[in-house]
Amino acid sequence: ENFDPCRPLLVGGLLASEDAMGYQQLRLKKHRWHRKVLKNQDPLVFSVGWRRYQALPVYSMQDANSRHRMIKYTPEHMHCHATVYGPMVPQNTGVVCFQTLSGKLASFRIAATAVVLEVDHAMKVMKKLKLVGTPSKVYKNTAFITGMFNSALEVAKFEGASLRTVSGIRGTVKKAVKAGAALKGVAKGADEKGGPRATEEGTFRASFEDKLLLSDIVFLRGWVRVDVPRFYNPVTSLLNAKGEKWLGMRTVGQLRHERSIPIPVNPDSIYKPIERPARVFHKLQVPKQLQAQLPYKSKPKIESARKRETLEQKRAVVMDAEEKKLATLVQQLNTIRNDRSVKAKAKAAVKRAARAKETAKEEAWRATLQKETRKKRYREEGQAEKRKAMKTHGMK
Repeated sequence: ENFDPCRPLLVGGLLASEDAMGYQQLRLKKHRWHRKVLKNQDPLVFSVGWRRYQALPVYSMQDANSRHRMIKYTPEHMHCHATVYGPMVPQNTGVVCFQTLSGKLASFRIAATAVVLEVDHAMKVMKKLKLVGTPSKVYKNTAFITGMFNSALEVAKFEGASLRTVSGIRGTVKKAVKAGAALKGVAKGADEKGGPRATEEGTFRASFEDKLLLSDIVFLRGWVRVDVPRFYNPVTSLLNAKGEKWLGMRTVGQLRHERSIPIPVNPDSIYKPIERPARVFHKLQVPKQLQAQLPYKSKPKIESARKRETLEQKRAVVMDAEEKKLATLVQQLNTIRNDRSVKAKAKAAVKRAARAKETAKEEAWRATLQKETRKKRYREEGQAEKRKAMKTHGMK
């Protein structure tokens, strides 16, 4: 129906093993001529062997313990791992990635190049998870934490996980508390209707190595698995009629640009000045009965503030002629010294300003040099890693 005699077609077949679908792990590197970095889970067109299809890659870096940690963007001048869903292909197969197949681009069209490292039906990519909670009740080394989880099921999944407070006290998640249960010794506050406030959903019991304060903040640093989207969209541009364009999934940036939608701003993600009010601790109050039983060296000896002036403050000093001369001389010497000090400080400030200007120029030059050196080192490390990987797979 849409046959075009001006466009040659090459017809071939696929083996039975090549029809299987699964996850592929690629060693990917953004092309140095591509202007922008690639965003995680943005659609890319992969050209693998005879196939061209669109998928949503999940980028990751491999840590020292072989964990694949998800990253939001591809690194500059370095390789990273990309996990995509598509048909199975042999290892060491070359891959070329495009963001769009349009031929009207003024810039370089190839977004990245990659090679297939591993093929599996399930890949494990992790990302960091940081949860925050506050203690609602403290019993010695045990505390009840609220606001970290939303249900007892979530608490059950993190039983035994390690906790840490801002002050550095370590702890462990023990067990969830039944929602609505009243904790022993907790002063029940009134809710909007005036009734007693019950325990919130997701409250759990935790054990720490030291006693917490109610003003402490508790953190849980963990890892959660990222699901790789099972999205596979074959490119069928050769089946379209002449003049028709193949339209695949568009990126979020393209959709916002087409519909003139501004980038959403999360107020919690905006950097704000940190204001930490100075903590005022209550004074130590020792009961009078206990003071009477203490030895003299342990009794508080803080004198109360005087309400009346002392004799030295009350009496007037009358100077004779010689003392007046000496006081005048000392005052003149102090005036001369203060004037010299002001001039010396002004001169030092001018010198510091000139020195800071020279230092800024030197730091700017040094930063440029370090950037070029770092870029060169990353390029050499990427090439060395690529050669090593090719040599390893070649030996296999």
